[in-house]
Amino acid sequence: MNFSFNKLSGEIPIDSPFANVTSQSFLSNDALCGDSRFNIKPCQTKSTKKSRRKRVLIGLYTLLGIVSLLVLAVGYVVLRLRKTKKNASQADVSLVKEHERISYYELEQATEGFNESNLLGNGSFSTVYKGILIDGTVLAAKVFNVQLEGAFKSFDTECEILRNLRHRNLTKVITSCANLDFKALVLEYMPNGTLDKWLYSHNLFMNLLQRVDIMIDVASAMDYLHNGYSTPVVHCDLKPKYGQDGIVSTSCDIYSFGILMMETFTRRRPSDEIFTEELSIQRWVSDSFPGEIHKVVDSNLVQPGDEQIDAKMRCLLSIMELALYCTLVTPDARISMKDALSTLKKIRLQLVNNRD
Repeated sequence: MNFSFNKLSGEIPIDSPFANVTSQSFLSNDALCGDSRFNIKPCQTKSTKKSRRKRVLIGLYTLLGIVSLLVLAVGYVVLRLRKTKKNASQADVSLVKEHERISYYELEQATEGFNESNLLGNGSFSTVYKGILIDGTVLAAKVFNVQLEGAFKSFDTECEILRNLRHRNLTKVITSCANLDFKALVLEYMPNGTLDKWLYSHNLFMNLLQRVDIMIDVASAMDYLHNGYSTPVVHCDLKPKYGQDGIVSTSCDIYSFGILMMETFTRRRPSDEIFTEELSIQRWVSDSFPGEIHKVVDSNLVQPGDEQIDAKMRCLLSIMELALYCTLVTPDARISMKDALSTLKKIRLQLVNNRD
């Protein structure tokens, strides 16, 4: 019998009629297995297959174990690096916090073409608009004026500084929008409106304590900028054009803060028509201090017949005295923001105690 070149497979029987068959009968049947006398590979028994399968499973489990340990190790390292980076930057305020960098088109749509009806305020180098993104996010867009020299530099400086500043009274940055001829910061929208709105709107009113609280909050943020950061940061934009004299310093901010206090408690804008080159709001308050201070403060704060009118006038006198210390002609003679904050807190405490 000759079964050569038939591509046979399986085990060759050793019983008759194959008892006397030789290897020459099974040439070129590579899939056959059986006894060694046929010069072919031995057949695998069930125990052999089981042993091989066991070895394969052991190998797979070992490999999976190694991969799992590697993933855990990498994850641990990544978490440690993130934690270290977070601690080092003190919860870094990234310009891309909740949104990707926004496009000019999206910002234009959100602000209705930067419409004046959405105008929130103006600064030395920028204009701020209210906007609403497609996803419903309400924002404030601080658009830098490209016509003003130094505006783009101011944008870059703010981006760099705001990465590291964290204070509850400083507006948070959500993201930014920038191209060759347009730069804007997208800020957290403050729904309660601006100080200007609350001071000069006919249907809104802030009492004396509320105004003191606002000044404390502003002073707290300014104190953080001046003294709570590794390098003193100058705001430069509390009141445009006040106290700068071409030199940027913390004393400029203190002067501007003094002007802001005067405006808040007199309800008179520094740009009011009654003020001229000869008579500024600072000079107006100074000339009335202390004997005629009642003539310059907001009359809505001290109504006739108010049982606390004397206590309120003492409070207002202290506030105007502080404002004058902030606006002294010589920068080095001005009170520090830290001391101004401390003084305001004492004034508030006296005001609350008198109410009780």
